Amino acid sequence: MLQLAYIRQHTELVKKRLAVKHFRETGLVDLIVSMDEQRKKLQGQSDNTQARINTLSREIGPLMASRSLEEAELKKQEVAALKSSLQPVAEELARIEKQLEETLVRLPNLPAAAVPEGKTPEDNVIIREGGAIPQLPEGSLPHWDLAKKYNLIDFELGNKITGSGFPVYVHKGARLQRALIQYFLDYNTAAGYTEYQPPLMVNEASAYGTGQLPDKEGQMYHATEDNFYLIPTAEVPVTNIYRDEIIPEGRLPVKMTAYTPCFRREAGSYGKDVRGLNRLHQFDKVEIVQLVHPDTSYAVLEQMVDHVEALLNSLCLPYRILKLCGGDLGFTSALTYDFEVYSSAQHKWLEVSSVSNFENYQTNRMKIRYRDAGGKLQLVHSLNGSSLALPRILAALLENNQTAEGIGLPQVLHPYFGHSSL
Repeated sequence: MLQLAYIRQHTELVKKRLAVKHFRETGLVDLIVSMDEQRKKLQGQSDNTQARINTLSREIGPLMASRSLEEAELKKQEVAALKSSLQPVAEELARIEKQLEETLVRLPNLPAAAVPEGKTPEDNVIIREGGAIPQLPEGSLPHWDLAKKYNLIDFELGNKITGSGFPVYVHKGARLQRALIQYFLDYNTAAGYTEYQPPLMVNEASAYGTGQLPDKEGQMYHATEDNFYLIPTAEVPVTNIYRDEIIPEGRLPVKMTAYTPCFRREAGSYGKDVRGLNRLHQFDKVEIVQLVHPDTSYAVLEQMVDHVEALLNSLCLPYRILKLCGGDLGFTSALTYDFEVYSSAQHKWLEVSSVSNFENYQTNRMKIRYRDAGGKLQLVHSLNGSSLALPRILAALLENNQTAEGIGLPQVLHPYFGHSSL
């Protein structure tokens, strides 16, 4: 959530930056400023009335003690009248504050100055590429056929048990999933990230804190009786570990990693690249999250990009890194880099990670703060990234490493999987 003080002080700049995201409801900015003026006026009125009540109340006691009962009674009556007049002001103030909060959360985060102009994914900027695209032998198969040929994933069984988008990993397929998860976690913890195993369901406050609510209700599975949400990413529970906390400045940065299954309804995506592992309702992912000093967040963002890039290089996968344009940037993000790997049998690029800086947008909602050298409370910045999402990584590993003899695996996975091939 954007800071109200910043909106008041930089109203036109806020509208200009929101236009980079092609956010159409920029009239909300002026509405917010107007409501805040109402709020301040009502708050001043309430404070002045309360101050008068306090003054009169302090005067009544001495008057009673000096037997000035008539004057004391008049002041009591004035206090009662003031208290009566305060009630509707308090109710109107509460209404305005609630309306202001509900309007504030409708504004997305402001894009950073480095965000490219553009409306669609075609306008994203390729920063760099790495790895060599393999030349597959004739008769090479897409991963869904390879999974069936080598009995790695049973899509039909998942459909029987639950529905489409819920695959069942079998035999070496399940073992490879476990190997990838363990390798990714080990890679992250070696880089100083603390591992967590968080809940897979969160409450409304947690979903609100990271910006899933009220923006992405339609994408999450909702257990209505308990009002819990199945997590769409480990970012949600992990970042909320520090909700309403004051972190000592000397403890920054806080680096966290977690493996979780992720659950997404993918509403509106039916018929779009849904074959095989390309788009699932349940999938495994290892996440990295950092809470950092505001002065360092963009340097940390680049470090996290380098971290994910090195991980992809270790898997010997061809990849590219894109800086997302304003129109493709997420609601809560100030700057995002997407990682894509090349699927040689499908002849397409598949997104496997997003690394984002949210600045203080999430931490303002969650009240995650530190105390600066002057003793003043300040909001930390939050960042997160996939390190990595498994389904499309697995798809690319299967397709890009297929040979007539089988499917080879990169050297780095041999100690985890126990074999050099499937």
